[in-house]
Amino acid sequence: MAKPVLAIVGRPNVGKSTLFNKLIGERRAIVEDIPGITRDRIYGETEWRGKKLIVIDTGGIEPQSDDLIISKMREQAQIAIDTADVILFVCDIRTGLLADDMDIALMLKKSGKPVIPCINKSDRVGNVAPEFYEFYSLGFDMEPVALSALHGSGSGDVLDAAMSCLPDFDSEDDDPDVINVAVIGKPNAGKSSLINKILGEDRLIVSNIAGTTRDAIDTYVENEYGKYKFIDTAGIRRQSRVDDRVEKYSVLRAKMAIERADVCIIMIDANEGCTEQDEKIAGLAHEAGKASIICVNKWDTIDKDNATTNEFTKNVYNSLSYMTYAPLLFISAKTGQRVDKLYEHINYVRNQSTLRVSTGMLNDVLADAVARVQPPSDKGRRLKIYYMTQNAVTPPTFVMFCNRADLFHFSYQRYIENCLRTTFGFKGTPIRLVIRQKGDNEND
Repeated sequence: MAKPVLAIVGRPNVGKSTLFNKLIGERRAIVEDIPGITRDRIYGETEWRGKKLIVIDTGGIEPQSDDLIISKMREQAQIAIDTADVILFVCDIRTGLLADDMDIALMLKKSGKPVIPCINKSDRVGNVAPEFYEFYSLGFDMEPVALSALHGSGSGDVLDAAMSCLPDFDSEDDDPDVINVAVIGKPNAGKSSLINKILGEDRLIVSNIAGTTRDAIDTYVENEYGKYKFIDTAGIRRQSRVDDRVEKYSVLRAKMAIERADVCIIMIDANEGCTEQDEKIAGLAHEAGKASIICVNKWDTIDKDNATTNEFTKNVYNSLSYMTYAPLLFISAKTGQRVDKLYEHINYVRNQSTLRVSTGMLNDVLADAVARVQPPSDKGRRLKIYYMTQNAVTPPTFVMFCNRADLFHFSYQRYIENCLRTTFGFKGTPIRLVIRQKGDNEND
């Protein structure tokens, strides 16, 4: 049975993200004393009384605002409310009960979902402050719960109240069949648009304002191709342009999303081509050893002739010379062009990154490679490679034992890597070669 979902909603700057971080036990949502920091729905997981729960953090709701981003945040909060089994309505005891709180309460009552008023910043030990009791006028069936999200007091009471509203859900383990896919790229490359097209719903805020997505967002998809968790990341800017705390957090989130991923989709804007910043972003996935797919987005906006695709492909691989192993796909997240091909590519590069080769087969390839191209030598001493074995996957990692590690030049390592790829494939995944020098007692 599916895990129950708790949605955290409320006005801006009442402590929703702080409560979210406290409940899931990690600092995933960005927390700053600036209204509007959390713009999309952020998903996390917690466990209480032996049950696993999904927790959704949302952007602050401002019912009367006509601002584009604020209205989009309001739409996202509504989707979270529709998704939730229980709603945690966060209010601020220090500001007291405001008109916006009453407007949000009216919206929540229309949902028909159980709502727990969570009165945050109730830091008084023992009896609550007198201001606490005015929140009973919100008129929900569940009584308000006093808590301090910052210090953690009352968070257990919130979860107890939530559990009392839920049926007897069965706990379930993480599904090992789910492939984690991080969508990375520069701001406005179309990352959120791609996931929205995949889902067929406005899952993420999409606008032409750079930096709209500030957190890494998890989206679960299951279809005929398999099970996937797409992680939409904040666009990674040039370091010189990362000039505020929120952007620095977003870059960190993107790097963390890459670490969590099994496969990275590297989004490149077709109108801009492969830029220096794209090279750096792709390098993060390569250095992390992640299977990758290069997606050239907005291909529908390009005037094309018979040579356009080949020329663009050549230019991309020239720029990303260290990633020629990654397949390249031309798509349009807006129209959906070739988006359905992504799943086959994701499955393929994931399988390639988990491929294991027997030691016997590896050494047959090694013997053939050495026979065709003699190992390098220096001052009469020649490199001897004794044998090779695979010791890890994701990425495939091979340990090579030799007499002189200093003679095993990078160019010859690249040659061995190319021989492995020619024989076994490893399409879409980096390969790691670990060079080990045998003991001094080895004779040359």
